[in-house]
Amino acid sequence: MRQERNNIFVGIDWLLVILFIILVSFGWMNIYAASKSNEEFELLNFSTKYGKQSIFILLTIPLIVLILFFNSKFYEKFASILYVISLLSLLGLFIFGKEINGARSWYNFGVLGLQPSEFVKAFTALAVAKLLSDRQYNLKLIKNQVKAFIIIFTPALLITLQPDAGSALIYLAFFFVLNREGLTLNYILFGSLAIVLFILSILLGHMWVLFGMLIILSLITSYIIYKGDKIFLRFNWPYIIIAYSAVILFIFGTNFAYNNIFKQHHRDRFEVLLGLKTDNKNIGYNSYQSELTISSGGVNGKGFLNGDITKGDFVPEQHTDYIFSTVGEEWGFLGSSIVILLFMLMLYRIIYLSDTHSNKFGRIYGYGVASIFLFHIIVNIGMVIGLLPTVGIPLPFFSYGGSSLWGFTILLFIFIRLDAHKKYDW
Repeated sequence: MRQERNNIFVGIDWLLVILFIILVSFGWMNIYAASKSNEEFELLNFSTKYGKQSIFILLTIPLIVLILFFNSKFYEKFASILYVISLLSLLGLFIFGKEINGARSWYNFGVLGLQPSEFVKAFTALAVAKLLSDRQYNLKLIKNQVKAFIIIFTPALLITLQPDAGSALIYLAFFFVLNREGLTLNYILFGSLAIVLFILSILLGHMWVLFGMLIILSLITSYIIYKGDKIFLRFNWPYIIIAYSAVILFIFGTNFAYNNIFKQHHRDRFEVLLGLKTDNKNIGYNSYQSELTISSGGVNGKGFLNGDITKGDFVPEQHTDYIFSTVGEEWGFLGSSIVILLFMLMLYRIIYLSDTHSNKFGRIYGYGVASIFLFHIIVNIGMVIGLLPTVGIPLPFFSYGGSSLWGFTILLFIFIRLDAHKKYDW
C-alpha cells in the first residue's frame, strides 16, 4: 500500500489520458497544417507556430507530473488560496500586463507570453467546488446564491475590464454546475429569455418587441382575472407590476446598451450573423472564409496538408480561434465528426466519473470541468461555422497557444488526480 501511495500514476483514468493525447496530437497536426510555410520542417523551431506548439506540448509533461504529484486533498484544502492567487494574477495585469490588440490580457516574459485568464478557470472551479461541498451549504438560500455568484463573477468582471469579453463569457458555464447542485432553473430560463428578447430587439426593433411582450403579459393577467383567481391577484399584484416594469426596463436597457455601449464592430457582427446585412469583405470576412473553408472539405476532406484555402492563408488567425476550419477542409465532414465525438466521449467520461465520485468536492469540480469544456467547444465551433458571433474563445487542445493548452491541461488533470483519490484511500 505504501508503494502504491508513492506511485503518482496509480488510480488515474487512462481513458481520459488517452483522449487527451489524441486530441492534443491531432490539434498539433492541424496547427502545423495552418501555419506551415515552404521552409524546411523543424519540430522544435521556436520561430514557427508549430515549433512553439511542440515545445508547449512537451512542457505539459512536467506540468502533468506536478499536478499528479500533489495529493488530491491538497486541491481541496488550498482551493481558496489558489483562487485568490489567480485573482491577484488578473489584477496584476492592469499594472504589469502587456497590451495586445487593445486588451491588457498578457504577461510578457521575453519570447514567452502568459494569459492568466486561461488558468483562472480551473481555480474558480476549485473554489466553487470548495464552497458548494460544505454540508451545510444550501443553494436555495439567497445569501448562499450571492456567495456563489461573487466567486464566479469576480474573475469574469476582471477579465471583462481588460477588456476580453469572450473569455469572461465562459463563466456562464458555472450556472450548469449550480443548477446541478440545487440552484433553481429559473436563472437559466430567465437568462435564455433575455437572450431571445435581445435578439428579437435587434431583428424587429425594441418598440415592436416591447409591444409584443406587453400584449403577452396582458393576456396572462386577463386570463387570471377571467378564471376569477382573486386571491392570486390580491397577494401577487406587486409581482405582476414588477414583471411589467422588468420587461420595459430590460428592453429599453438592451436597446441603450446596443446603440451606446456596444462598439460599431460588435453591432456589425450581430447584424451580419442575424442576416440583417451582408459584409463578406470586412467585419464578416473571417466567418465567411471559415465557412467557405469548411464546406470545401466535403465529406472526406482534401487530405492532410492538401487544403488549398488553408495554404493560401485566407482565414485570419486560422491557427488559433479558427483552427476547426482546417479540420473541416483537410479532414472533411467525417474527420470533423470524429473530433466532435472524441470531445463528447471526453465530456461523457468526466460526467460519468463525477457522478460516481464519493467525495462531493470532486464531483462538483468534475461538473465544472465538463461545463467549461462544453461551453468552449459549442461556442468555438458555433463561431467557426457561422452560427455564433466571433468572440475569441479557443478550441480546447486544438487552438494554438501555450496558455490555452496549459490551462486546459491543468483543468483536466486536477480532475484526474481527484478521480484517482476515490479509488484509493490516500
